[in-house]
Amino acid sequence: VYGMRPIDHLTGDIIESAIEIHRALGPGLLESAYEELLAGELHRRGFALRRQAMIPFSWKDQRVQFGFRVDLLVNERVLVEIKATDRPNPVFARQVLTYLRLMQLPVGLLINFGTYRLVDGIQRVTNHDAPYVDPP
Repeated sequence: VYGMRPIDHLTGDIIESAIEIHRALGPGLLESAYEELLAGELHRRGFALRRQAMIPFSWKDQRVQFGFRVDLLVNERVLVEIKATDRPNPVFARQVLTYLRLMQLPVGLLINFGTYRLVDGIQRVTNHDAPYVDPP
């Protein structure tokens, strides 16, 4: 069952799907198109997905209802942030780390489809404050 796969296998499958899309279509599409394509590919592979999920969070005693949106949340375990720019920005990875901390998730992927070689546009972001537990 995909939901119970180790997190490293899960991120590997997500990256493999993204590379397949990028090899076929290359850079140049909108972020929303890559998100839709990646969601479709992951769905075909049997993953549970949430797209553009609004994630509320609390800070001190204040509940922030509309804090941020997650591009993709795969199997409720891996956050995927999608970009499509030829000008990567270090703030993108920090944004993913903030999301991971707020959601108490251990791993996220930043995938920038705007690069010539997708492998150059993939960053794995780790939240060392969250438990990194794989199912037995």
